[in-house]
Amino acid sequence: MSKFLKINLLIKYLLILTILISVSSCDQSGKAEKKFGSGKVIVKVFSSLTCPHCANFHLKVIVELKKKYNNSSQVEFKHVSFPLDLAALNAEKIMYCFNNNEKRFDFLTEIYKNQKSWAVGSDIILINDSIKKIGKKLGLESTKMNKCLEDDKIQEEILNERISAQKKYKISSTPTIYINKKKYTGKHEFNAFEKEMVKEF
Repeated sequence: MSKFLKINLLIKYLLILTILISVSSCDQSGKAEKKFGSGKVIVKVFSSLTCPHCANFHLKVIVELKKKYNNSSQVEFKHVSFPLDLAALNAEKIMYCFNNNEKRFDFLTEIYKNQKSWAVGSDIILINDSIKKIGKKLGLESTKMNKCLEDDKIQEEILNERISAQKKYKISSTPTIYINKKKYTGKHEFNAFEKEMVKEF
């Protein structure tokens, strides 16, 4: 087994171990959920920030829907943290640093746009530095981002959100998408998704 694969397996093991340790306090889940807009139709996306399919859905569907429906009071978009590895978990921590949800959405979009440049390799320090460059571009200070990365409470809330989602929705892959209480299983492209979404208006 190569050194790269060994490091990747170690990172995955540590993430799973952290999640299992956090189960005992999962009654605090949901605090890390990101909401964008408001409306009777709720589009909920369970995502891992290192997932290419999540990036594709966000950039091609969610970004365009948000532009179209942002001021309509019809649609609320929710990003639900479902990190599948340590890099995704740390990117979620940096997103948590933003106090403004619109800034969080901008960060989410930039993270997905630049996924191929930061979510690579096995050196978590280099990965963190790349994530922080994106955060800095959107106005976060390095000291604040470092505090977020080291904050056990933030990590616990993100992992509890993942645990809660797994228990309630039985997530088997990312992205998993819901329109109100209905799971979306169609194509990950704008027209197909919008067609299903407007049925809920």
